[in-house]
Amino acid sequence: MSEFTARKIAVLSEEIFHEGGPAPAAPRRRAAAMALVKNPFAGRYAEDLESAMEDLKPLGLQLTDRLIETLGGDISLIDGFGKGAIVGVAGELEHGALWHVPGGYAMRERLGDSKAIVPSAKKVGAFGARLDVPLGHINAAYVRSHFDAMEVGIADGPRPDEILFCLAMACGPRVHARMGGLRAEDVKGEDGLR
Repeated sequence: MSEFTARKIAVLSEEIFHEGGPAPAAPRRRAAAMALVKNPFAGRYAEDLESAMEDLKPLGLQLTDRLIETLGGDISLIDGFGKGAIVGVAGELEHGALWHVPGGYAMRERLGDSKAIVPSAKKVGAFGARLDVPLGHINAAYVRSHFDAMEVGIADGPRPDEILFCLAMACGPRVHARMGGLRAEDVKGEDGLR
């Protein structure tokens, strides 16, 4: 059992009223929940990392629940998601990959078993590093109106022996989305693509 002790949790919430054009009927909302946690693998190489994903599942559910609450509690309005990790410099990129299952599946579970893969980004970064977390539609990866990214970071982390894990969600498409492609209202949700 690996110890991913949380030092800090932060939630960032945005309302986007316009992008230079007319204001939409309702603002687009995005939120990110981040946790700075101790990296139990920092400073050493460990062959078996995969089993540690199980230890992160409670954190994935906790951050997911915070996001849903921040976005108003109505999961029917949440139609975009993404995840990311910034590994402190005493760790390795693969430590950020520990977040794939616990972060992605927590959101998929709470949002009603959404079909699309959860877009993801990760990197090794120094104190104060920032990350663009990609966002996509929760049921169909080909919905262009939901391609987006949200910049995240916490000023005092990650420390060299920490990992910043992040989940992000959005309500609605980009403001003024007009690049064609599959429309959200036409999603079949059968294969996670269309």
